[in-house]
Amino acid sequence: METVLAVLCGLMAAASIYLMLSGHIIRFIFGLVIATNAVNLLIFVAGRLSSHRPPLIADGSRVPAGEVANALPQALILTAIVIGFALLTFVFILFYRTYESLGTVDTEKMRFAEPDGEKAVSGAEEAKGSGA
Repeated sequence: METVLAVLCGLMAAASIYLMLSGHIIRFIFGLVIATNAVNLLIFVAGRLSSHRPPLIADGSRVPAGEVANALPQALILTAIVIGFALLTFVFILFYRTYESLGTVDTEKMRFAEPDGEKAVSGAEEAKGSGA
C-alpha cells in the first residue's frame, strides 16, 4: 500500500508541476493545491501507514501495551493543511487583484498589459500635452 501511495505522490507532484508551468494563473492555482496535497500525502506515507489500534493506555499501565500509530506525521499534516489554506487564500486574493487590475489571466499577456489606473493617467497626460 505504501508503494502505491508513493507512486501517487509522484504523479500528483508531476501533475502539479505541469499545471504550474502553464501560462494561466488559474492552472497555477490548481497546481499549487495539488502540490500541497501531494506533500501532505508524502509526509503521511513517510510516517508509515499502519492499521494498529489507537494509542489507548490500559488501566494500571503507564505506557501503551503494543505498537501505536505515529502521531508526529499527523500533527505535521494538520499544520500543513492550515498553512496551505492560508497560502491558498492569499493566492486567490492576489489573483483577484491582478485580474481586476490587468484584465487577463494569461501570463504572456500580463507582461504587456498596463494597469487600468496607468491607462487613465497616460491618456490624460497625452490629452493635456496635445491641447497645450
